[in-house]
Amino acid sequence: MGWLVQIGMLLAAAAVGVAVPLQAGLNGQLGRALGHPMWAVLASITVTFLITLPTIASLRLPPPHLGSAAAQPLWVWFGGFLGIFIVIGGVLIAPRLGAARFVASVVAGQMLASLILDRFALAGYPARPLTVWRLAGALLVVVGVIAMQMAPSSAERPASGNAAIGTSHNSPRTRP
Repeated sequence: MGWLVQIGMLLAAAAVGVAVPLQAGLNGQLGRALGHPMWAVLASITVTFLITLPTIASLRLPPPHLGSAAAQPLWVWFGGFLGIFIVIGGVLIAPRLGAARFVASVVAGQMLASLILDRFALAGYPARPLTVWRLAGALLVVVGVIAMQMAPSSAERPASGNAAIGTSHNSPRTRP
């Protein structure tokens, strides 16, 4: 893979990273407006479904290979559960931790899981060695998460609304 392609892929991955706290915040805000975070989860999954169908149609993809999928071990279907777990986690946890602390914790979990997935070639990933550099990078991420958690709680203030995005965190329908 050429360096230009690698840079493009890294930038695309960074764009996905931008989406994580934004999605969690918007879904949290929607959950408060709808009266419960689980309604935001349902709305998020529904919008995803409604966007995916026309995307598949516009790409003119052939029908899925259901026979091949049925022959796979049951654990490959766990990805759908994980998708909902990620959305629910974002809706319930991100508003309480704040964007930076939430994302730092998510990245630390992703980094540690990724090292294990790569080392043991799990979930379809090719085997990659666990090197000193990779361990050092993961350690730096974990230290960063710890540093993010050390902020004194007195420095935190209640979130206010953002006119560009929508209503305040203190809407009358907010539940404890």
